[in-house]
Amino acid sequence: MADPYDPADVAKELIDSNRYMVLGTVDPDGRPRVSPVYYAPDGYSILYWISSPDSHHSRNLADRPEVGMVVFDSTAPIGAGRAVYLIATGERVPDDELDSCAAVACRARFPEQSPFPVEKLRPGASLRLYRARVAEHSIHIRGSDPDYGQGIDSRMVVTLS
Repeated sequence: MADPYDPADVAKELIDSNRYMVLGTVDPDGRPRVSPVYYAPDGYSILYWISSPDSHHSRNLADRPEVGMVVFDSTAPIGAGRAVYLIATGERVPDDELDSCAAVACRARFPEQSPFPVEKLRPGASLRLYRARVAEHSIHIRGSDPDYGQGIDSRMVVTLS
């Protein structure tokens, strides 16, 4: 048997090393809406993204703050994919919190990236800062996983600190 891995470490590594998440919101008529967005994590309990308040997912979020998100490596070979699923409550960052949140959200996360200018997020600008407060993390478990597999693919809730 292979050495067991720590499922929480898998979730952390995925959040730390990826650039995009798929954000799931709900349209007014109840249809799901998914959107890929670049994100910046603040630890593992808050994820930020920048978007237009007029975008479909931003309008959905204003009406229904409950969101689902997934972070995964889309370059993984078939059969080797890993994912972390997040259940959260999303919101536009209030103007009085913008400066403190932007310090984390707008920083450069990768060497080739420049910090995002916070001035482009202030009231009257075409973009705004959003955040999701994560209530639950779970990871994808392959059915054939030697340590945690159950014969079919499943999700395992993990606690991140």
